[in-house]
Amino acid sequence: MAQLCIASLMVGELAANCWFLANEDRKETLVFDPGGEAERIFVYAEKQGWKITAILLTHGHSDHMGGAEELRTRTGAPVYALEEEDALLRDGVKNLSAFIQHKGITVQADELLQDGQELTLSGIRLKVQHTPGHTPGGCCYYCREAGCVFSGDTLFQGSIGRSDFPGGSMSELVRSVKEKLFALPEETKVHTGHGEDTTIGYEKKYNPYLG
Repeated sequence: MAQLCIASLMVGELAANCWFLANEDRKETLVFDPGGEAERIFVYAEKQGWKITAILLTHGHSDHMGGAEELRTRTGAPVYALEEEDALLRDGVKNLSAFIQHKGITVQADELLQDGQELTLSGIRLKVQHTPGHTPGGCCYYCREAGCVFSGDTLFQGSIGRSDFPGGSMSELVRSVKEKLFALPEETKVHTGHGEDTTIGYEKKYNPYLG
């Protein structure tokens, strides 16, 4: 089994978590949600001795994808996102970049993913889970080998994502968490899009939105 390493940087004006999932045997890393500060993300990976081989987006809001285009240009790494998120990624108003960064930022994914799809990137296996509610094409990436899920803005410690943006739905978001994320092992660590880590077991017991 590959030796996996997980690290994060807080990036952008809204302090989003950009995650690294690295295969130390290959000195390659996947990057989740490069919301900004692409140069800083690149330099961090370089200092660890990691080559960035894939950029994975949990959803299309610009605080999570704002640095994806620059990072792709710098590294040649392809961008992955769920198929249902394509329209939002390519609309500077819907993806909120017109408001957050005060300019329209768009990105076209190199590969559009399907719910339940399994990926192997740099020797790391991931399962894609469509978790709409925060956005129509929001998704989470589960890595069984690392015992973790990258949840974006679907699930936070003691909270869930906002549902008042275009395409959002509170009922869909709650259903996504309960049907998809709560089906994972309770010890699964949740690497969130903002704030602190949590676990599936903790959220099942204590999350006030999901009781």
